[in-house]
Amino acid sequence: MQRLLEQRIAIKFCVKLENSAAETIPMLKKAFGVDCLSDRQIFRWHKAFAEGRKDVNDENRAGRPSTSSSDGNVKRVRDLLNTDRRPSVRLISETLDITKTIVHEIVSESLGMRKYIASQSLVYNPPSGLISKTFREICPPVEGFLIKIY
Repeated sequence: MQRLLEQRIAIKFCVKLENSAAETIPMLKKAFGVDCLSDRQIFRWHKAFAEGRKDVNDENRAGRPSTSSSDGNVKRVRDLLNTDRRPSVRLISETLDITKTIVHEIVSESLGMRKYIASQSLVYNPPSGLISKTFREICPPVEGFLIKIY
């Protein structure tokens, strides 16, 4: 995002110097390399600044927000998991009326929780010999960090 703003500022500067869009393109490509805007975008921004546009930021757009994992939804999921740590992503999704992908994103990224399967077995090799123990015996669940997700 910062790189885009720098390029728009450079385009605005070229407009003030009365450079054409065709003259601006090679300068931007030399300055920004592979991160440079496309020729079409450079022409579009050059035209906008030439017509008097002052702001280099994008205009606000109407429509659906880019993500639904807002602070409010994170709090709702956290509160639900604090009351019962066993519900699946699907159940949380249905209960809170949030899509499954957003619930999974909130649980795994925002809350830092991960899948825990109690039936999984690990082999522990103590000095006295090979003994098979369940995952739960070796790694007991830590409060606030583990959740069962389907």
